[in-house]
Amino acid sequence: MPLPPTMLAVDTTTEPSRLESLIQRRDPSMVAFIGRTLRGPLNQPIVLTSFAEFQSRFGGLWQPSPLSYAIEQFFENGGQSALVVRVSNGARPVTLGLPVARGEDWVLEARCPGTREFLRAAVDYDNLPLADESLFNLVVQRVRAAGHEHIEDQEIFRRVSVDPESPRWIGVLLAKSALVRLKRAGRDRPLPTMRSDPRLLAGYVLANADGDDGAPLTDYDVIGSAANGTGLFAFGSAPSFGVLYIPSLARDVPIGPSARLIALRVVRAHRAMLLVDPPGEWVTPEAALIGVRHHELASDDVLMYYPSIRSYDRLRGQEELFPPGAAAAGLLSRLGVECPCWIGGEAEDGVLRPGLRPSQPLSDDWRERLAQAGLNTLSATRSRRPLTARTLVGLHATGVELRQLSHKRLMLMIIDSIERGTRWALLESPGAPLWRRVESQVSRFLESLAKDGAFPVDAGRSTWFAICDERLHVPSEPQALHLLFGFVTERADIGSAWLLSHEPGKTRLQRVALNHFQSSGARLQLAAPIDLVSVIRTRWSD
Repeated sequence: MPLPPTMLAVDTTTEPSRLESLIQRRDPSMVAFIGRTLRGPLNQPIVLTSFAEFQSRFGGLWQPSPLSYAIEQFFENGGQSALVVRVSNGARPVTLGLPVARGEDWVLEARCPGTREFLRAAVDYDNLPLADESLFNLVVQRVRAAGHEHIEDQEIFRRVSVDPESPRWIGVLLAKSALVRLKRAGRDRPLPTMRSDPRLLAGYVLANADGDDGAPLTDYDVIGSAANGTGLFAFGSAPSFGVLYIPSLARDVPIGPSARLIALRVVRAHRAMLLVDPPGEWVTPEAALIGVRHHELASDDVLMYYPSIRSYDRLRGQEELFPPGAAAAGLLSRLGVECPCWIGGEAEDGVLRPGLRPSQPLSDDWRERLAQAGLNTLSATRSRRPLTARTLVGLHATGVELRQLSHKRLMLMIIDSIERGTRWALLESPGAPLWRRVESQVSRFLESLAKDGAFPVDAGRSTWFAICDERLHVPSEPQALHLLFGFVTERADIGSAWLLSHEPGKTRLQRVALNHFQSSGARLQLAAPIDLVSVIRTRWSD
């Protein structure tokens, strides 16, 4: 027997005090980067909002680091926020030796590897009991440069003990340090640090010159380890982002196929887009048109911009040619703040800011031909015929929702926001009351998007739905919560439906198909109970 239809409207019988907070829309301005830098923590996602912050945390421009130039161009072209992961190939940290009266010196090791981690340390016995020779005070500082007095970071550890049984043992305290770790310790406390210059307030031990910046990156350094959470897998614990861009391994060494494939897995897991650079041999639009039609990453999860850009290299003191991805990432980040992600047209026309310019001008005819194949273009001025941004799926796509970037980003924003915004349900008691609360919360989120113009306007027709009731739940899975939701994009007869399953320890999101979406009366008609395993063909029609 067919189950009764479910109304799509919000359940008004739910008490206002029981309604959950509104689902937050994902920030579309966050762009993720990974690469080599002068300094900074390894395999830790760091959020930056300016190039000045990048200079402070990661050391600024560095010729062996394409990532440093990419971050500069990202913010120069209007980027709002960057999520940066530093990786290295064999970089080693500097060490600091703390002398003792007898035996081997104590050795501290920098947390962040590289030669540009300028550290110094000081030991004193101030305000400590004279009879207790197990205690000392330790100060560790990071300065701007060797011999420089500008302190960028400082940590003070008072009443440090040399006794491993003491709660104040140096090994325990330095485990929380962001600057150094304990590499070697003895039973005798270090000697007080003497002042080499009487004009200084204190004396310091400088770091040894034993650090190493490592070799140029390889694909394996970028990929990292899933078990250790390194490389691309460091983004597993990162905040939500909308685009991932990986600069070249070196100035003339592009990312290899293995790293791009793993990056594609990462963005799909994060419901984001992968931004890739065109190959260097695409020096003419004719070559680019031929190449993009046979590109190995033809997918609606991938973006590409063309041509290369010219920008002033402050380290070399001359204008240089750079890949276009970083400037394109800044453009996408800026548009994420200036307009909703579902707005296309002129808002997506790839106009660069002053200081950046394309390596070659393209006519409107060439821009249109490249766009049809899925290759977006950058220009110095706004075109008389603005183009909507496309995904790299190009001519391989069968539907407009796969080709146009605005539709793809809207879909990703919705499913990611709903998945993250309903995780609270795992902490609640399962059952019908919880189902109604989740359905109400998601319905209000989709309704707010509809009011803001995210979905096409069609009088007398529903453009979204959310269901969380007994038809989606079975007694054999008492702790699971299943939510079915869907929405239409550009055309009222084309839409997406998703089944979200929250279970203790895991979350699953899969695209599904419905028997029939009945517009009359704004009801979803299901001819039979929903099978949570099989995927039925999708059809949206009257």
